[in-house]
Amino acid sequence: MAHHAPNAPILFTFHDSDVLVSSLAAFITKAQKESIDKKGRFTIAVSGGSLPNMLKGLIGNHHIKWNHWQVYYVDERVVPLNHPDSNHHACTEALFSKVPIPAENIHAIDPTLLTDLEELSDAYEKLLIHEFAQKDAARFPVFDLILLGMGPDGHTASLFPGHELLTEEDRWVAYVEDSPKPPPQRITLTYPVINHAARVAFVASGAAKADVLSRVLDHPEEGCRLPG
Repeated sequence: MAHHAPNAPILFTFHDSDVLVSSLAAFITKAQKESIDKKGRFTIAVSGGSLPNMLKGLIGNHHIKWNHWQVYYVDERVVPLNHPDSNHHACTEALFSKVPIPAENIHAIDPTLLTDLEELSDAYEKLLIHEFAQKDAARFPVFDLILLGMGPDGHTASLFPGHELLTEEDRWVAYVEDSPKPPPQRITLTYPVINHAARVAFVASGAAKADVLSRVLDHPEEGCRLPG
């Protein structure tokens, strides 16, 4: 069964990465202000890959209210938090170590559970339940913003073309044992969680993404084979 976004996508293009970085920072700043003005906090989920380096426009930005942020990860590789493959490590190196965000506002996976994928994903889902269940009546959490990247094969989060998790309809967090891209073990937010967010932004840069982005936008009926 395919999952469909509630609104048609809006496409923005930029002539270089510097303009992309500054425009993304402005977009995040606006989303943050609206959320904090409305409810006093900003819930955001971020992915890894090339995305962390695209967030450098937030460094030194006096409009960012870091103490109101609650940060989660769209997906995470099942490795120690200081491992080069860890999305938490990538985001910390590129952004969080350079801004005054309270450590307790960044919600990483439990590194003591790396040997049990089901327990690891359940524990991360419980973090989301703690954040959202008492505040939202929806069946799924409603993030203020989810920031996603996209691989050259069209995958986003750790949801890969043709994988059985594309049809998951109940869980908030699921695990992957057989990722076609290393490392093979990961946890990921599911499509229903992504689609319930107030805002979702895909950030893609470089010629390697052009062909697959065209397929995602122009042929969404391929969604069962290609995430997007």
